[in-house]
Amino acid sequence: MISTAEPSVIILGSGTCVPSLKRSAASALILLDGVRFLVDAGPGTMWRLLETGTTIFDISFILLTHFHPDHTGELASFLFATKYPDPAQRQTPLTIVAGKGFSDFFGKLKNVYGSWIELAPGLLNLKEMDSHGPDVCRVKGVTVESMPMRHRDESIAYRLTGPDGLSIVYSGDTDYCENLVILAENADLLICESALPDAMKVEGHLTPSLAGDIASRAHVRQLVLTHFYPECDHVDLVHECRKTYTGPLVIAQDLMKIRIPAPFPGGVESFVPV
Repeated sequence: MISTAEPSVIILGSGTCVPSLKRSAASALILLDGVRFLVDAGPGTMWRLLETGTTIFDISFILLTHFHPDHTGELASFLFATKYPDPAQRQTPLTIVAGKGFSDFFGKLKNVYGSWIELAPGLLNLKEMDSHGPDVCRVKGVTVESMPMRHRDESIAYRLTGPDGLSIVYSGDTDYCENLVILAENADLLICESALPDAMKVEGHLTPSLAGDIASRAHVRQLVLTHFYPECDHVDLVHECRKTYTGPLVIAQDLMKIRIPAPFPGGVESFVPV
């Protein structure tokens, strides 16, 4: 079992919708002020959680950045698994936070799966954040802020700030976005999508140099690039990001643990031996 006393992030999935033996779809486990936050839940999330020694019953808060399957594809399976073998195993309510329209999205999931994804009364809470402006909620001692991103109507990024002021920002999918600069200002860690190399820029996604520019303008203390399509495996992502960003930089891998603050510039470790 991992300790929640040390603020850190474990990258569960650094990939996309493209099947890969190396990278699961988007997901991260954020440990802050003794709370475990699961951010996004793409295919492979529960498997990766188990590899860190974390069970689904250890998760009480899920934050979703948007509704694409590579970010939500394991949500129904997560809820279904929560019912086995005995619903009483979940003692703490599960809260799922997402952008505007999530209630409708979840209602459509229930149209498909019905009672298979329904939990006992009082054990499932849905929270919609405003996808058209800044919003904030509080989870125990952690402040969770969100702002809309340039990807889909419901797309939001999150900033989690502990009572000691440590802050972690998770971009989700987005194009270049002034809101991300604002949300990430002076953050201790920015986990930023960088879906494709600079030469292959597509609408709705960032590249290494664009992510680096956002990090530089926001004066973040450490940048983690993630959410890589296979084309990223054939270029020097560090070199591309260094065009615009000179601070501590990490290229995400599945099961990579990032401590906050970093024990040394860019310091990371694998959660499991490799």
